[in-house]
Amino acid sequence: MSLVVVQIGQCGNQIGQQLFEVVSMDGQCGRNESYGNTSQERFFSSSTDGVPVARAVLIDMEPKVISHTVSKAASSGRWRYGAQSAFCQKQGSGNNWANGFCVHGPRHEEAVMDLIQQEAEKCERLSGFVTMMSLAGGTGSGLGTFVTQCLRDRYPHSLILNHLTWPYGTGEIIVQNYNTMLTLSHLHQSSDALLIQENDIIHKICSQLLNIKQISFTDINKVIAHQLASVLQPAHTRNHGTEYGSNPLGDLLESLVTHPEYKLLGLMNIPQMSDTSLQFSTFTWPGLLKHLRQMLMANTKMEAGLFKEQALYTSWMPVDSAFNIWRTPTSFNKYEKSATLVSNSQCLLKPLDSAVTKAWDMFASRAYVHQYTKHGISEEEFLDSFTTMEQVIASYSNLGL
Repeated sequence: MSLVVVQIGQCGNQIGQQLFEVVSMDGQCGRNESYGNTSQERFFSSSTDGVPVARAVLIDMEPKVISHTVSKAASSGRWRYGAQSAFCQKQGSGNNWANGFCVHGPRHEEAVMDLIQQEAEKCERLSGFVTMMSLAGGTGSGLGTFVTQCLRDRYPHSLILNHLTWPYGTGEIIVQNYNTMLTLSHLHQSSDALLIQENDIIHKICSQLLNIKQISFTDINKVIAHQLASVLQPAHTRNHGTEYGSNPLGDLLESLVTHPEYKLLGLMNIPQMSDTSLQFSTFTWPGLLKHLRQMLMANTKMEAGLFKEQALYTSWMPVDSAFNIWRTPTSFNKYEKSATLVSNSQCLLKPLDSAVTKAWDMFASRAYVHQYTKHGISEEEFLDSFTTMEQVIASYSNLGL
């Protein structure tokens, strides 16, 4: 089954391009024909010139990023974007969620959804949609939220996974906490799952593990794309035995999102190291799994062990349902052995609580609220979003009780 990737805003388009670059190189490496064919069907459609075409729609309110993204993909020679797969305008959203959601969204709904429908109709079997967006800016967060709601209305039976890039805690944009809170509260209603990766954590990986001295957004995006691809590339799931899973989103969310109140997914991937260090490193599966578990249980008092312990999970989820192992005999990217853990846990509770608290402090003094209300969002809608997020925080906090 195929995925349609919807890249929205500068961040979504740049990470989306890196994602297709990773899966293209990984799938075409020739190590395993079945793996390569499954990856190809999942992410690319065929073309008359023989160059695979990404199953993607590119959306931004400014043309510069999309133009660069399309040309960069074409220059690789391994894959490209479709000639009619991009939508852009000449005026951005000014880092304002309300501008993207209330203004640009309704204004361009028909054109954007027509592009997505054309891409979806190319799929013989559609697994669902992966929307890629940032939580900080106006287009990614605001327009991305609007597009997600339109996808839910138009494709009520298709799965939607929102891939969200969490902004730096020190602040990229002064109103990023408003944008984050408004995005999460709305997506919690319309999306099937929110897979979140934090810039602060990815930055540490680049600095401490990859030994990059001057870290750029390209470095950040490559790590994010590597981690995401490790989840979306073909694997042998529990339901398919020795065959590659045919429904990537369905297989992923089957055990991860079993309750509508819990949709926040975190992602960990090991090993990650520079090419120089990799040449002199060896890994074992028990060692990788033990390391993953220690990462998951950081700041807790539990002893290190394996994953099949009921104490790791909420009481209403038996271990056999809560824990799922996917395997593939094919090495991923440049790593002969690698392991990825996707969890629906309290790992995002701290940044979530911090963002909502900061947004409330600003809202209490009505800081920048007028910039949102002038585009059509009311103060009551702000309060509704705060209520939704406080409920989400309370639900995740109670998991440990």
